[in-house]
Amino acid sequence: MGVERTISNFIRALRNAEVRVSTAETLDAMSVVELVGYEDKAHLKRSLSLALPKTADEKNTFDACFDSFFQFQDVRGETASDSSSESEQEGEDSGEGGDGEGGGAGGDPQNQNRGKKKSKSKSKSKQNNLFEEEEEADLGSGEITDAHSPLGKLLMANSRVELAQSMAQAGEAINVREIQIFTQKGLYARRIMDHMGLPDLNREISDLRTDSRVPARRLGQQLKQRRDFLREQVRDYVEQQFMLNADVSGKRLREEMLRSVKLSNVEHRNFRLIQEMVYKMAKKLSTLHSRRRKVFKRGQLNVPRTLRNNMSYDGAIFDLYWKSVKVDRPKVFAICDVSGSVANYARFMLMFLYSMDEVMPKVRSFAFSSDLAEVTELFNRNKIEDAIAKVLHDYSGGSTDYGQALLDFKKLCLDDVDNRTTIIILGDARNNHGEAHAEVLRELYDRSKRVIWLNPEAKLAWNTGDSEMRKYGAYSHQVEECNSLMHLERVVSNLLRQTN
Repeated sequence: MGVERTISNFIRALRNAEVRVSTAETLDAMSVVELVGYEDKAHLKRSLSLALPKTADEKNTFDACFDSFFQFQDVRGETASDSSSESEQEGEDSGEGGDGEGGGAGGDPQNQNRGKKKSKSKSKSKQNNLFEEEEEADLGSGEITDAHSPLGKLLMANSRVELAQSMAQAGEAINVREIQIFTQKGLYARRIMDHMGLPDLNREISDLRTDSRVPARRLGQQLKQRRDFLREQVRDYVEQQFMLNADVSGKRLREEMLRSVKLSNVEHRNFRLIQEMVYKMAKKLSTLHSRRRKVFKRGQLNVPRTLRNNMSYDGAIFDLYWKSVKVDRPKVFAICDVSGSVANYARFMLMFLYSMDEVMPKVRSFAFSSDLAEVTELFNRNKIEDAIAKVLHDYSGGSTDYGQALLDFKKLCLDDVDNRTTIIILGDARNNHGEAHAEVLRELYDRSKRVIWLNPEAKLAWNTGDSEMRKYGAYSHQVEECNSLMHLERVVSNLLRQTN
């Protein structure tokens, strides 16, 4: 059960890091662990990397996740980069402030190391710490007695693997994966230490300090040092669990929040995360609708062709042939208001549309604040992010004029609009009390397959002030409130469903 629980937790961490792991691959990973064990970490990593990651990106994520999940230092302080003497000295420093009751688990080990001299000067005023220093100064290497407490025996056994497994089991028992904020690190570290048997170990160390036998006091000194190293390792383990679980959960919470928040309220520092979400949502929709397109839609049976092509089988019908009708792919025209109040909505709608080039019909894009211009070539020649930045820079100035934009669009594209055309207009319809020219939209409405108007304002604000939404809505097949990624995903999904 220990092997299954450990590998299950590791695979959960991989899935949190967006590495796809199926149930069959999970079973394969468990078989790998049973064969190679945990003793040779490098061999285990190579073996699991053959069973779990499938792409180059997933391989990089797997490497980082494995190193974090299975990282553990020997309780004696021996690492590949540190000598034994340096680690022992570090262990003495890290234990200066602790009294053996788990209070040290809440401190910062770096501050403890940096404050070595300060801690020693303060501890000289405490009689018990003076006694410990005298003990450490007077005792030398030599024979030591055997530990009696379960944790003491585990510490003195020098088994890194068994200690790591015990720590993982304690973490599982206290649900360390539920850690949500970094300040809980000390609390969870203390709980793990207690579950591993710290109270019994502390009592044993206290008894050994007052023992008259030198070998017993040497054991007390060794247990104290290894306990302090264990405390640091437990804190590191809790921190790793925080990074593996809470940080991912935090990102998911931020993503859920950003899916529903108004895009006009998104701070610039969140643009990168929003872009990642847009690409992820676009990829999901592309996968869904590309599968749907690949399904062969059968019509009526083509009897003459079926009989003709099965003559070689002596009249037995093996291959069926169906009558097919050529379906013309629709055209999409995206008209975006890129003035200041609507710029962020246009940014992410264009990003969404152009991220779906695998399944989205050919998109022609137009931007305006006053005069309208086609920007399709910008997207053909540049990366999506660069094209959007240039569109917003070049066309966001001026007073918003929807009437003039519709006249410009009619002049540029009226002959290209037919019954296969879908026109998407993104804007708040606030025309600064100018001429609406709704008759142009009516002409487009009559010629096109669909006119979809996406308004980023709340419906309560439509038709107030200088809004011309009532006039424009009358000549739109579909009018939607669209001011968040959740709305945008729904609109694009419906568009794809209708165009396939």
